[in-house]
Amino acid sequence: MLMARMVATIKQAKDKEWWIKAFSQFCSKTANEEEEIVHKLLGDKFKGQLELLRLLFTEALYDEYLSRWFTPEGFRSLFALVGTNGQGIGTSSLSQWVHACDALDLPMLEREELDAFIDQLYKDIEKESGEFLNCEGSGLYVLQSCCNHSCIPNAETSFPENNFLLHLTALEDIEAGEEICISYLDCCQRERSRHSRNKILRENYLFTCSCPKCLAQADDADVTSDEEEEGEGETDDAELEDEMTDV
Repeated sequence: MLMARMVATIKQAKDKEWWIKAFSQFCSKTANEEEEIVHKLLGDKFKGQLELLRLLFTEALYDEYLSRWFTPEGFRSLFALVGTNGQGIGTSSLSQWVHACDALDLPMLEREELDAFIDQLYKDIEKESGEFLNCEGSGLYVLQSCCNHSCIPNAETSFPENNFLLHLTALEDIEAGEEICISYLDCCQRERSRHSRNKILRENYLFTCSCPKCLAQADDADVTSDEEEEGEGETDDAELEDEMTDV
């Protein structure tokens, strides 16, 4: 749908070249990287699926002015652009409730109990509905897409107004000329070992992190975090289901 909106925006625009230039500002990838991204998004049968999507896309939205987007190579590049730069837009009421809980001033024991309850709640919901629990859409943000990743970010993205407006907020003082970095990993993932963090980044974003934290841990052994080791030793799905709390 995001790709369809990109095409529709240009088709309806008075200044089509301005919009094409705006979309060209987003990070692009090499042909091999594009193929890896498409494979990641569509699965093992991605080549057939991508061609079917392209044909349907062409039938519904073809525009001579954008003809290069409808070729096999152009469509793959467009798909990879969205896959690389698309920002999940979290506007769910659950997310707002969790943020409100984080702001509560609670005694340590109550804070630990609440955090444990929220962690279990997310696990239970994820078991039923999959990942991206707070993601109700996807958008392209030019400035946010320019922010590189760091495992110790100095800024974070959020949607505090519970709509499509993205806020980029500093987590610490940022000097003039200092790079603004966000994290592509969530809080739990950032606490994992360097090896585990980079495994996630390579699989999902096709790069190995060289932020100060990763460089400082460069000599650490290439072992997964305790959390992942615990996951490998968990019981099977049937036993797990009995242990999970019903929502």
